[in-house]
Amino acid sequence: MVKFSFLILLSLFMVFAGINHFRNPDFYLKMMPPYLPFHLELVYLSGLIEVLCGVLLLLPKTKAWGAWLCIITFIAVYPANIYMAQNPNLFPDIPEKGLYIRLPFQFLFIYWAYLFTKKESS
Repeated sequence: MVKFSFLILLSLFMVFAGINHFRNPDFYLKMMPPYLPFHLELVYLSGLIEVLCGVLLLLPKTKAWGAWLCIITFIAVYPANIYMAQNPNLFPDIPEKGLYIRLPFQFLFIYWAYLFTKKESS
């Protein structure tokens, strides 16, 4: 029951984070490292992928795929998190310490998703 609760929580986290890319794209645009092209398109694409992750996690047949997609997504957005920490002036509403503290949490998110990569035995 605890593992199921964590699955639901991760799914909701991903869906709401993904939807927020469409509701507040300007915040995510500030996170984009300058060396990446197509900033707005990548913001929308990452939001769509996050929503997809959350949905895939909820379906028993696609749960493992959703978990792996979450892991790939967490790794893919890590450079944006580093960019945020290196440019705290772009995020005045977030304490600078918070920008650095969140970096290791990305590895916890990866582990959290990894817990759901195995198919359940029937």
